[in-house]
Amino acid sequence: MISLSVVVITFNEEKNIMRCIESVKSIADEIIVVDSFSTDRTGEIVKDAGGLFYLRAFQGYGDQKNAAAEYSSHDHILFLDADEFLSAELSAAIAEQKANGFPFDGYTMNRLNNYCGKWIRHGSWYPDKKLRLTNRKKAAWNLDLVHESLQMQEGSRIHHLHGDMLHYTYSNFDEHVEKNIRYSWLSAQLLYNRGKRVKAFKAFINPFWAFFTSYFLRAGFLDGFYGFVIAVNIAHLTFLKYTKLYQLQQEQKS
Repeated sequence: MISLSVVVITFNEEKNIMRCIESVKSIADEIIVVDSFSTDRTGEIVKDAGGLFYLRAFQGYGDQKNAAAEYSSHDHILFLDADEFLSAELSAAIAEQKANGFPFDGYTMNRLNNYCGKWIRHGSWYPDKKLRLTNRKKAAWNLDLVHESLQMQEGSRIHHLHGDMLHYTYSNFDEHVEKNIRYSWLSAQLLYNRGKRVKAFKAFINPFWAFFTSYFLRAGFLDGFYGFVIAVNIAHLTFLKYTKLYQLQQEQKS
C-alpha cells in the first residue's frame, strides 16, 4: 500500500490542532506540522499526539506549505489547515484511494464551513471545493498573497472524493470583519500586481452582485440569519477590495 503524509502549517493553534490530528490518524503514515514559532502549546500537543514538529519562519502561506512538503517522507500528501478536519465519510474515501494505490494525481474534496457555531450548507461557501491531496511530484503551491492554491502539472488526472473536509471559520462577527479588512488589502495588491485595473463604478456594482449571487442564486437564504450575514460580509469584502484597488491605481497616477 502506498504511504500517505499529512502536512499542516500552524501558528498558535492549540485549540484546533488535536482535532485535526485525530481525524487523520487512521489514514496517515506520518503527520508533519511546520510551525512559525507559536507561543502557545501547539508544539507540545503535536508531539504528544505522535506528530513530527518542525519550526520555520513564516514567509507566506504558499511558501510555507511548499517547504512543509519537503519534510515529507512520502510523495502522496494531504494538506490540511489546523482548523480543518475530516468527516468520517471523507476519511473512508481517502482510505479507499490509498488502498488502490492512489490512481489519480490529485484529489478534490468539498469543504463544509462552520460559522459562529452553524454549519453552512448553501451560498458561496458550499460546496467550496478544494484540491488538497496530491502527488507532490505533480503539484506545488502558488505564492499568491492570499487564497493560495495547489497548481497541478498540465495533464494531471484529478478525482473528486465523497465526504466533507470540515472547517471552523469564525466564532464571532468581529473576527469576520477584521479578516475582511486585512484580506482586502492583500487581495487588492495581488490584483494590482497582476495588471488588473477597474473603474470606480465597480466598487458599487461588484458588491451588489456578490451579495445577490451568494444569497439568492446560490440559496444562501436557506442558511437563515447566518446565510444573510455571510452574504453581506462577502459584499463587504468585495467593496473593500475594489475600493482599495482603485485607490492603488490613483496613487500610482499621482
